[in-house]
Amino acid sequence: MDRIRHIAIFTPEPEKTAKFYVDVFGLELAGPAGRGGFYLSDGEINLAVLQARQPDGDLPDGFVTPTGIDHFGFQVEDLEATQAKLAQYGAEELPSHAPPGGGAFYYECRYRGPAGQVVDVTENGWVGAGEG
Repeated sequence: MDRIRHIAIFTPEPEKTAKFYVDVFGLELAGPAGRGGFYLSDGEINLAVLQARQPDGDLPDGFVTPTGIDHFGFQVEDLEATQAKLAQYGAEELPSHAPPGGGAFYYECRYRGPAGQVVDVTENGWVGAGEG
């Protein structure tokens, strides 16, 4: 079966955005990406944090999205510790439409990251997603 192994996000501040995901979720710097971006990894998924626009305002060749993706999710070992880190970074907590306690179909909480990406956070994971 195919698996998601790469997600790319566009941000006006790649360094700030990369630091957020390294510090809050423990991703590791895997290497540089073109135009001042960064590749991050959790050991299973590659997250490319890319400069949203070139200095002249144009998108890089072959790219069509001006900024961000809709959302993505992290399964975490300690929800409360992660929420504390998110608060430390000033991440905006968003309303959750999930029932208390989540369950395998839902996230427990939702935040907005520094470049506007929406991040679902759960200890329970999602149906069809691998464990840790």
